[in-house]
Amino acid sequence: MGFKTSDKTNVFDALARPIRKLLAERGFTEPTLPQSRSIPKILDGKNVLLIAPAGTGKTEAAFLPVLHQLLLSQTRERGIKVIYLTPLRALNRDMLERLEWWCRALDLRISVRHGDTAARERRAQALIPPDVLITTPETLQIFLMGRRLSQHLRSVRWVIVDEVHELADNKRGAQLALTLERLRKLKGGDFQLIGLSATIGSPQEVARFLVGVDRSCEVVDVSVVRELKLDISYPTATKRDERLASELYTYSPVAARLRTMRKLIEEHGSTLVFTNTRATAEILASRFRLWDIRFPLSVHHGSLSGFSRLRSERGLKQGELKGIVCTSSMELGLDIGRIDLVIQYNSPRQVTRLLQRVGRSGHRIGGVAKGVIMVQDPEDALESIVIAARSHRQELEPVVVPEKPLDVLLHALVSIMVVQRRVSVDAVYEIFRRAYPFRNLKREDLLEVLLFAQSLEKRLALVSEG
Repeated sequence: MGFKTSDKTNVFDALARPIRKLLAERGFTEPTLPQSRSIPKILDGKNVLLIAPAGTGKTEAAFLPVLHQLLLSQTRERGIKVIYLTPLRALNRDMLERLEWWCRALDLRISVRHGDTAARERRAQALIPPDVLITTPETLQIFLMGRRLSQHLRSVRWVIVDEVHELADNKRGAQLALTLERLRKLKGGDFQLIGLSATIGSPQEVARFLVGVDRSCEVVDVSVVRELKLDISYPTATKRDERLASELYTYSPVAARLRTMRKLIEEHGSTLVFTNTRATAEILASRFRLWDIRFPLSVHHGSLSGFSRLRSERGLKQGELKGIVCTSSMELGLDIGRIDLVIQYNSPRQVTRLLQRVGRSGHRIGGVAKGVIMVQDPEDALESIVIAARSHRQELEPVVVPEKPLDVLLHALVSIMVVQRRVSVDAVYEIFRRAYPFRNLKREDLLEVLLFAQSLEKRLALVSEG
């Protein structure tokens, strides 16, 4: 029987007593709107895509009903029961800190696995698997290749995909879709899928991407149109900027933008400066250091070491830094404390991206998202004006799921053959065509990829007609 709720029902009452006690201990007496609308559906065992702003308890909305079902399980078989996927290793670390308290209190094992995980921890996971595994899509595929690790995945009953909007429109998402189909094959059955997303332009398309072909998914859209304050800044160089440019070995228009950004950063408690490339982030940060090495500003992007990223995140959260120059690595739900202002350096190119980035500021229910787009030429300014206007009207770009990317297909095929050595073309085809990005895959496409792999100088596959 499904769990029924009305507007006056507190959905926390449907959770197991140990979870209710922990909620009370944390001071969570009333569920947020996303929690009220999604928890009953998850308790009913439905696949769910939850779309809601940051700071509304999305993580708990997905995780608490899964913990409830895990506690009520008749068997506590050995193996991984819950997989929590995030697009970034830094998010994995954040999620571990956030979810570990719940798991320890409920006597459940939880651990994280990604490229930075120490060898000792990896061995421990292979010997004694956690109940809850936090990882990335790429590491999950590696798990499928491990003899012992893959056996631990046979017990998976729930998969939570965080920040699913970051995966749906690119090849990482296509790879994840194939990996989830392979996990179903390994398990010999299905599992419940829960996706968490920021506001997106094509909710139903993302839901189909999440669950695959011929599977249902309920979309719980609790998008909130936040108050948005957006300005566009096109600084004009002055005599002072010409002198500054000489000191910084750059041009006066660049110096004008640096001067304007510094003034904005100094006027606000904490600021994120988003750039569109890692190279730009490094150049801006180096110019600020050259100008004033004591200026409390750092840099953050995916090519830096985990230690460097963590130092920047904690520095901003603890008030030691006034700002961070960053790339998309900071777009997602990393816990960096309160952000007062977001500066977008050059046009963000997309409405969805601008809203995601500016949405990091005023990061609380009812907070005002405040951003400044710093442009460098008339074309950049015109594009930014249009994107800002569309942002105010919430005119989001549609999500376009990649259509059968064959390089991703080859990667998955090689991964399978490393483990099985010999596989049936028809068997692999039946697995892959259930993944939404490969719903239009033809058997001939698969054979073409296999023949290409066979033709390489370092042969990746041998195709037999028998």
